[in-house]
Amino acid sequence: MTDFDTLPDDAERPQPRSRLVTLLPLMLFAALAAFFLWKLETGGDPSTLPSVLLGKPAPTFDLKPVPVPLADGSAMPGLSSADLKAPGPGKVTIVNFWASWCVECRVEHETLKALKTNPRVRLVGIAYKDEPQNAAGWLRDMGNPYVATGLDLSGRVGIDWGVYGVPETYVVRPDGVIAYKFIGPLSEGATKAVLGPKIDEALAAVGK
Repeated sequence: MTDFDTLPDDAERPQPRSRLVTLLPLMLFAALAAFFLWKLETGGDPSTLPSVLLGKPAPTFDLKPVPVPLADGSAMPGLSSADLKAPGPGKVTIVNFWASWCVECRVEHETLKALKTNPRVRLVGIAYKDEPQNAAGWLRDMGNPYVATGLDLSGRVGIDWGVYGVPETYVVRPDGVIAYKFIGPLSEGATKAVLGPKIDEALAAVGK
């Protein structure tokens, strides 16, 4: 008599698992994937913490420009903290941290070019830990969405702003106070569902 002959009847063959148990891991994965896709589309990276600078004046800085001309042929201006105030009637300043070596910056670039046309937005950039020639080549090749962009060669300004990694985008009120921080690549959905209301809030806070 073999060992198999001594097994009870219900142990002689494996019991079939139910279809629900089989499909449960796939259903869970699909739900998580949908959640993360929704968060990235409308609210940035769901794993990060909000900025401690929200509601506070933007850190002081003064950066030299990326050496590339604007669309009208004039020289690209640099960027300082003073430039964030008084962007114009009914406008906020959007500060976008980017870099030519950043893959996700390429993903959001068309969205930034569309955002530039928003009449309530003055879009400026900070090239984070980038070389001048690389940043300039990027803007020439991809198109320049910024009215001004500064070179943060050392990354010191990014540290002061609490940047985790590019791209990151900030809504700055007309009085120079940081109103909102978006982490990750912007999308068309995010500009409508997230930035739009945050711009409304920023302008309402200063009565503009």
